[in-house]
Amino acid sequence: MMSNLTSTERARAMLITVAGVLIGLTMAAVGRNDPMGAHGWIVLLFCGVLFFLVAQTLYDAEPVEDRSTSYYDDPTKVGILLALFWAVVAMGMGVWVASQLAWPDLRFDAAWSSFGRIRPVHTSGVIFGFGGNALIATSYHIMQRTSRARMPDQVSPWFVLLGFNLFCVVAASGYLMGITQSKEYAEPEWYADLWLVIVWVVYFILYIRTLARRNEPHIYVANWYYLSFILVVAILHIVNNLAVPASFSGAKSYSAFAGVQDAMVQWWYGHNAVAFFLTTGFLGMLYYFLPKRAGRPIYSYRLSILSFWGIVFFYIWVGSHHLHYTALPQWVQTLGVTFSVMLLVPSWASAGNALMTLNGAWHKVRDDATLRFMMVAAVFYGLSTFEGSFMAIRPVNALSHYTDWTVGHVHSGAMGWVAMITFGSIYALTPMLWRRETMYSWKAVEWHFWLALSGTVIYIFAMWNSGITQGLMWRTYTESGTLRFSFVDTLIAMHPYYIARAFGGLLFFAGACICFWNVVMTIRRVPNHAPEADYPTIPEAMEPAVPAAE
Repeated sequence: MMSNLTSTERARAMLITVAGVLIGLTMAAVGRNDPMGAHGWIVLLFCGVLFFLVAQTLYDAEPVEDRSTSYYDDPTKVGILLALFWAVVAMGMGVWVASQLAWPDLRFDAAWSSFGRIRPVHTSGVIFGFGGNALIATSYHIMQRTSRARMPDQVSPWFVLLGFNLFCVVAASGYLMGITQSKEYAEPEWYADLWLVIVWVVYFILYIRTLARRNEPHIYVANWYYLSFILVVAILHIVNNLAVPASFSGAKSYSAFAGVQDAMVQWWYGHNAVAFFLTTGFLGMLYYFLPKRAGRPIYSYRLSILSFWGIVFFYIWVGSHHLHYTALPQWVQTLGVTFSVMLLVPSWASAGNALMTLNGAWHKVRDDATLRFMMVAAVFYGLSTFEGSFMAIRPVNALSHYTDWTVGHVHSGAMGWVAMITFGSIYALTPMLWRRETMYSWKAVEWHFWLALSGTVIYIFAMWNSGITQGLMWRTYTESGTLRFSFVDTLIAMHPYYIARAFGGLLFFAGACICFWNVVMTIRRVPNHAPEADYPTIPEAMEPAVPAAE
């Protein structure tokens, strides 16, 4: 991991790890009786291990080979493994969360095991742990290949990847201790937010530096999507997490916003986290790996650019559709509805572009489960965006909002779109990265595909039925104008669907475990395809399999 560093890079890495150790010691000392103290020990342990790894290389000789002639894939390899680790942990936690809703006594006699604490561990672990690591790892791979340029140094990629995972660990442990900013997305502690800003700025600079030294004049469209993901998430994170710490020796803080302004900022953040974390970044994956796996150029490069600018412009306005029938001004709600409906055009442009790319390659979809993951992801992306635009309309929102229909919609996108394209990309990338002839077991890939698809369908149909049942029961009145059904009546009606949801989640979790096992076994057991080369050489011309522009 820390091999082949120049003396300057070793010095930088040593300074970073020493600074981390000192920060951890400071946090542990000033926050002795606060969760900050526990996080200080986590930071200290994390940076201490890195210090030991870097110290082992201090007296290594300077690298003699020309590093600029080969890609740097080590951070991508570790990022893929970390993404799968978080997938197993967070999806396993999700099965537990769903099971608690079906059987409320399924918890330990401890506060940390309550629904309110493990639920944000599941959501943040899947979105940021699984999705975030996959985005970082694949962006490293894609920006190098489409630029025909190595990343400018070997410290920044590790700083971003490991620093991001330190943030994920601090956030998850804080949730279990009951420390959040009490927002919809259960934002972590103020010092974790500050750390993520530093990591994210380095990530943005690393991406720009790599593109600036590219040997390919054209900037492939996947890089546009990844850059929008990095840039806008930074803006969202900074604005939404503006807060004043109650004390610099504790985790508690107070938001800079209050009342309806806080709600608007939160949903401006919340829906744009969906837009620019869970959509544009993964569209970058789709636009690179699907054409490459299908062996065909993207159907329409112009359509991909049209979709990009449509998503960037329309998505940023739609967060207010989560706040219908509230104190939010009516014109702001109407603005959210308008742009939500308009958003269907660029969203379907990308979904249709992906499916049209498969014209002439449907026999590969039939035979190749990896490509089938990507195809199904494109279908679910189109379905989820249609459903989202539909649910933003006020009369539909009056029935759907605050019900399990919204939960079904979210998981249609998360499981059917985000996870499917990620698993497909991982299966396409693993043999390529580790120079293996094939995956360890293609039968296991098939099993994973059908488990994931079955789990997704069971989950979202259960939540659609549960949500519509809830909404109809909540708005049913007697002749005297009182509610016909009590809250307990709705719980009894929802219980069978909650059992089905837990079962669907269990199938999906089993598929993620199979994927992790298959990738590890591929690395350990499958023979090298090119044993003489540790790193692929940067070609003189663009790789033939890279999708071409029109």
